[in-house]
Amino acid sequence: MRLFAVRDYRHLFSAQVIALFGTGLTTVALGLLAYDLAGPRAGMVLGTALTIKMVMYVVIAPLAAAYVDRLPRRTLLVLLDVVRGAVVLALPLVTEVWHIYVLIGVLQAGSAAFTPTFQAVIPDIVTDESDYTRALSASQVASTMESLLSPVLAAVALTFMSFDRLFLGTSAGFLVSALLVLSTRIPDARPSTHTKAWDKAASGIRTFFRTPRLRGIMALNLVVAAAGSIVVNTVNHVRDELGGSQSDVAWMLAASGTGTLLTALVLPRVLDRIAARTVMMTGAGVLVGGTTAAVTLIAAGLITWTGTAIIWTVIGIGMALIITPTGKVLRASVGRDAIPEAFAAQFSLSHLAWLITYPVAGWLGTNAGFTLAWSVLAVLAGAGAAGARLLWPRPRTRSHDKPRDTRPARGKDGPVRPVQGRVKRRVKRRVRDGCRLRRGRRSLPQRPAVTRSSSWCASSGLGCGTALKSPT
Repeated sequence: MRLFAVRDYRHLFSAQVIALFGTGLTTVALGLLAYDLAGPRAGMVLGTALTIKMVMYVVIAPLAAAYVDRLPRRTLLVLLDVVRGAVVLALPLVTEVWHIYVLIGVLQAGSAAFTPTFQAVIPDIVTDESDYTRALSASQVASTMESLLSPVLAAVALTFMSFDRLFLGTSAGFLVSALLVLSTRIPDARPSTHTKAWDKAASGIRTFFRTPRLRGIMALNLVVAAAGSIVVNTVNHVRDELGGSQSDVAWMLAASGTGTLLTALVLPRVLDRIAARTVMMTGAGVLVGGTTAAVTLIAAGLITWTGTAIIWTVIGIGMALIITPTGKVLRASVGRDAIPEAFAAQFSLSHLAWLITYPVAGWLGTNAGFTLAWSVLAVLAGAGAAGARLLWPRPRTRSHDKPRDTRPARGKDGPVRPVQGRVKRRVKRRVRDGCRLRRGRRSLPQRPAVTRSSSWCASSGLGCGTALKSPT
């Protein structure tokens, strides 16, 4: 694959994959740690921890984008990997629930600065448009591989070790990721046109609010968050409702990852033929259908292992249909110098949607039951899908991510101005046909014909048919 022939991208992608798998193991272990400390209230503990994560993402990501052009990006990425590895290494030592909240706050502050910086580096390393699209898809595949394989690896590991050992694997993953980033040649960010940090932090958000397709993406972020928050309840749903084990939790999470992975693998070719808006709106419809099915089954008491696995897979498919094309739409919507601000704004705004839905899944799900919580999430998903169609209307011409039609505009009687190529050949053909028409007329009505030679017709650039009659 030509994309992976680029050494710097190959190293950076490997660092992302390793760090993602470390994060995936942390997510599984954190859920089990919360269940070990809080029991049936683990959903509320996990929901609070994830809410803290979203607050950090919403606040830290724009600030990181504002200051990233003042720091060497490679050094920053390495430092953030080391900090995250050290924090995860301390998680097995916690004995109180509030310890989890503090460490998660520090860990996710590092992730909030790392992810938008990493995303903004990719277009500086992969400059070809088609390769960049595939790089975005590869990043999505890496994320979905983590969603698929991390629970599987956790399920295998939990058969012969306790969950707190999984934190050690996460810490090692962050350190290896730091070494790979250190071996990568990452160019420093271009200086921003904004002199004040706040102006730079807010510029990406302002771009979202004044661009129709980006306003649609904000609504689609709510759809993804609402549907994905149902999956947050996997631990309590599998352990309490279905009576499963720790390994069963990991396998159910893998079902969602399977749908996302299979979809992300086929999307690059689909996006070469179908507009990103069509793909993303289809994903919104899939997620609304998945959340509605989850509410219907649990309200009727018909939820089973098979039904849960199918719904989780459908949600994974819908999330991939929306998330994968997002980077391509962002790049097409802003100038090259504004890419870091745009990615940071998307990172922050997308997690703002999760900040709304995580408390619904965690707190409302624990206190009022899954039926009410999932009903609220389904309503939010439907509202987001409707808002996306309203805010991002179907374009009247070709989609922004399709090649533009560069042919000259045509007037009533032909091209507006002479051009080379096909239009010029059409003009010559008209001249030739006019000359043949003149030669074919043996006689004209009573008025004498204008005498003009064929050579004059050819040199004038006009058809002879325009001057066959003399003036009266």
